[in-house]
Amino acid sequence: MKLSKNEARLRRKIRIRKKVNGTAQRPRLCVYRSNAHIYAQLVDDLTGSTIASASSLAFVKSGQAVKPNKSGAEAVGREIAKLAKEKNVETVVFDRNGYLYHGRIKALADGAREGGLKF
Repeated sequence: MKLSKNEARLRRKIRIRKKVNGTAQRPRLCVYRSNAHIYAQLVDDLTGSTIASASSLAFVKSGQAVKPNKSGAEAVGREIAKLAKEKNVETVVFDRNGYLYHGRIKALADGAREGGLKF
């Protein structure tokens, strides 16, 4: 039986989440990618709370033009890094959520690094 693309991603996600945990000092940078938007949030797994979040949807609602491509993902990465700096977060654990580290996921990670996050 061949798995669908999303089922394969969910299996990879389970394997990743066994190893990746976020704390208050080093939260988990969780990424979700849809066809139209890309979302990123900093999660403290010990308390189960979201520290900060950014998305291309928030850019659209604020009136800025962000396309669902690599440059849009990089902008979201820079924004999440800025929000993390405001919350005194320097380092994070990157959770690619089962997506392959390529394209928009890689662009978001590069944008976050460019913004000053270490992971």
